[in-house]
Amino acid sequence: MLLLSLKIYRVLCVKKAYSLFFFCLMYSTSFAQNVAVVNGKSISAKEFMWAYRKSHNGIVSAPYDTLQAYLNLYINFKLKVLDAREMGLDKSADYQEEIKTYEDALATHKKAGVSNKDHDFLLNEYREGVLMFNVSEQKIWNKVQEDVQGVNEFYAKNQKNYNKPLGEVRGEVIADYQQSLEEKWLKGLKQKYQIKINENELKKLAKL
Repeated sequence: MLLLSLKIYRVLCVKKAYSLFFFCLMYSTSFAQNVAVVNGKSISAKEFMWAYRKSHNGIVSAPYDTLQAYLNLYINFKLKVLDAREMGLDKSADYQEEIKTYEDALATHKKAGVSNKDHDFLLNEYREGVLMFNVSEQKIWNKVQEDVQGVNEFYAKNQKNYNKPLGEVRGEVIADYQQSLEEKWLKGLKQKYQIKINENELKKLAKL
């Protein structure tokens, strides 16, 4: 009886070890196909390169430093989208209606020859782009326009950078103040959400 129990125990241990190995292998393979993971959500190499090519007039290849810089911008974009979702902006009726209108328009274009891959990427890009715009409007653009005191304080703190009265450089000051708010916002998001970058996959893409 004891011998039988030991055999069963060994079989279970082997199965457990195999399952753990298989899980690790699958995770490693899955991660290898991603350029980054933001808060547990993967950014696939295909999605990233589609976005890169679309914003760079269809350029297929790029040096590593260029892709790395673009990935940092793309991650910032994804962080803002995460913040928008956490605020519930994707649940608003106006947002849902806008996305539905775009989906209908995209469906019409799909019949005219848009590929399934492009259709999915375009739809996701639009969904996230609207969320990024809406959350930026609330947290940055509207705030800057309404925060007269904040603009004045920012100018007073950084007056040495302008050497002119506020009335003459207000547009420049507002732009710099907006940039300052965005940098603080992104810094907070990067502390809040976990980010993993797959340098190996990015290097592979740079060689394509």
